[in-house]
Amino acid sequence: MNRQVNQSYLSGRYNYNLAWLLLTFLGIFGIHRFYLGKWLTGILYLCTGGLFLLGILYDYWTLNSQVAEKNQVFY
Repeated sequence: MNRQVNQSYLSGRYNYNLAWLLLTFLGIFGIHRFYLGKWLTGILYLCTGGLFLLGILYDYWTLNSQVAEKNQVFY
């Protein structure tokens, strides 16, 4: 039964908790994007206030999948 567990949260180089903390408290500056290695969008968030706060809402919706995608690269 344990073999059928869906691993929707992949462990790896990037920590989910840290990414969420960075998004929650410093998301308007794009610090969570820099942490995930997305430098271009991080600079864009820094210059536009999180893409006028709409980008932050998008990241709240998709942050877990973004971190999982980055962690999957290292397997």
